[in-house]
Amino acid sequence: MHRSAPDPRPRVLHLTQPVEGGVARVVLDLAKAQLTAGLRVTVACPGGELAASARDLGAEVRPWQAERSPGTGLRDEVRRLARLLDEVRPELLHAHSAKAGLAGRLAVRGRVPTVFQPHAWSFEAVGGATAALALRWERWGARWAHQVVCVSEAERATGVRAGVRAPYAVVPNGIDTERFTPGASPHGRPGPLVVCVGRLCRQKGQDLLLQAWPEVLRRVPDARLALVGDGPDQEALRRIAPASVEFPGAVTDVLPWYRAADLVVLPSRWEGMALAPLEAMACGRPVLVTDVDGARESLPSAHAAHCLVPPGRPGVLAGAVAGLLLDPGLRASLGERGRRHVLSTHDVRRTAQAVAGLYRELLGGRPLVSFECRESIHS
Repeated sequence: MHRSAPDPRPRVLHLTQPVEGGVARVVLDLAKAQLTAGLRVTVACPGGELAASARDLGAEVRPWQAERSPGTGLRDEVRRLARLLDEVRPELLHAHSAKAGLAGRLAVRGRVPTVFQPHAWSFEAVGGATAALALRWERWGARWAHQVVCVSEAERATGVRAGVRAPYAVVPNGIDTERFTPGASPHGRPGPLVVCVGRLCRQKGQDLLLQAWPEVLRRVPDARLALVGDGPDQEALRRIAPASVEFPGAVTDVLPWYRAADLVVLPSRWEGMALAPLEAMACGRPVLVTDVDGARESLPSAHAAHCLVPPGRPGVLAGAVAGLLLDPGLRASLGERGRRHVLSTHDVRRTAQAVAGLYRELLGGRPLVSFECRESIHS
């Protein structure tokens, strides 16, 4: 009886919860690059648009039911994942964000080469006893991560200072620079438009931007603000938003909003390295971000004086937003320099190549199909 030869290509399992926002885009970009390079790729997640998009790329998709935050269902989530791992039998596990990192490391316990990518540390997202518990877990669970991938040097430094002892690698976030390009604004609205792209939640700080907005309007009366995205804070934000603020929701294509923006603002309380500022700069738009982990590293060095504000300071944020809106020449210069910076530093193909190098090391030098910068990565 003839038996087909086993497929020699390594299988990578990307495990993720959440399934939206920047984490999902990173997973999809890596899956696309790895499929193009000839690897076998499986994505395990709780469904959503991420599952559909990964399937469209050609990845195998396995449902893994898990809540976004740890809770009483964690034991069952780990058991379901253990059964899934027995079926998929990956040569390497790449777990994204805190929840998947927790469940993945508990299920595997180092038996398979494991990459953990925090996408911002879990203990920064909570406070009090919960933060202490999250920090204790990250310190303990680090023993089961063969590689912790941070998206910025600042994120790595935060982990080191917190006592998370692990083999670290810094791989800056990358974006599709052939998709995110300058273009004409599709919107014909009066007055300058400020755009904030991100999940409507405490981390992203839209409430701080709304606190700053009355002062922006005092100095720039015809300014408008678009909070693009959805999330748990949507209704609370709507209740405090004036008429000059719109809520487009979770749009299928954010590119037109970047192109329409006179300024893109992300007032985050914490990050690893946010994608929205990189995407906006790739579109030639000026950005204003809070000085949290990864923010300085995502900007050209000369941008710090104009594009960084301290987190949690609505008054300072208002002054910076209004100042940029009133200086179109500076905005144009920042946009041009920002695009050049992203093209040279944050192309997603660089990210894919760096991750491929880590995979090769973890697989003992096992040859992977080359991650060359091919046109097909963007097809």
